[in-house]
Amino acid sequence: MAVLVGIDEAGFGPILGPLVVSSTAFSLPYTLLSEDLWQILHKSVAQQKKHLAGRILITDSKKAKTKSHPIKYLQRTTLTSLKTIQKQPVTLTDLLTELCPDCLDRLQKYPWYEKIANHKLLVDTADIQIASNVFKNDLDANNMELLEIKTCCLDVAYYNKLVTNIKNKANVLFTCTSQLIKNAWDNYADNDLQLIIDRQGGRVHYRETLQKIFPQMEMKILKESPANSSYELKDGSRKMRLHFAVKADSKFLPVSLASMVSKYLRELMIENINSYFIDFHDEIKPTAGYWKDGLRFIQDLKTNIPHIKYDNEMLIRSR
Repeated sequence: MAVLVGIDEAGFGPILGPLVVSSTAFSLPYTLLSEDLWQILHKSVAQQKKHLAGRILITDSKKAKTKSHPIKYLQRTTLTSLKTIQKQPVTLTDLLTELCPDCLDRLQKYPWYEKIANHKLLVDTADIQIASNVFKNDLDANNMELLEIKTCCLDVAYYNKLVTNIKNKANVLFTCTSQLIKNAWDNYADNDLQLIIDRQGGRVHYRETLQKIFPQMEMKILKESPANSSYELKDGSRKMRLHFAVKADSKFLPVSLASMVSKYLRELMIENINSYFIDFHDEIKPTAGYWKDGLRFIQDLKTNIPHIKYDNEMLIRSR
């Protein structure tokens, strides 16, 4: 048996809201590592919105969000997957407790996150139960198991602090990703551990960075190319293989699921920012936090509620 971990982020580019990086871990037969898991699990999951027929959508999160239903598919997939591993969050605080408990103390300092314990995840619980049963049965039938879902959620003030210290937001993203890699190593390196990470930007070489993070390990470069960079890290009898792949979020099911979890959590966090400020003035239009519209939102705050004070370091991200 092998363990396959997928890692992806949401919110690397925006000016508002957190950077969220998630990982999903599956146990599966070694022979399935090179197979299309959408085909293997076709009874319970689908890669396209059309003809879902009760299955859950697992795809690149950019394809899951729609104007009419911005979080519908993200939420159903995330909560169904969590239910499959016996997790059933009811509020946003519950969700963060399951995914990234380390960030909860930091979030208490933000006025726009004060009500997350009361932020109910409004879902059809019967549908989630049925979908999770179907998903689990499909996994069982193929000798697979969803082991865990983890997240690294960098709120804005913490993100800005890391950018100041590390001097580069790409390195901040990799630091966050490395926490999830380390979690997988600690939990699953006694298995045949393989990690697939969605590549950001044009970076091809990761050897030096990985050696700084895992200095005690032997490292072998398996491949370095514009499409995929692969490495094997060993510490005695324990080892893992890391694959940094372009567009992994649309090619590998565990990465797609990580993408959707990250996007769902970020959307909920942005929703709280919007609600907080719109409560002061209903003509403020909500934002998704990306640069152009994020700047518009910040200007709206200055124009419509100049008397409301907030800490820029907690709201606006550094470049």
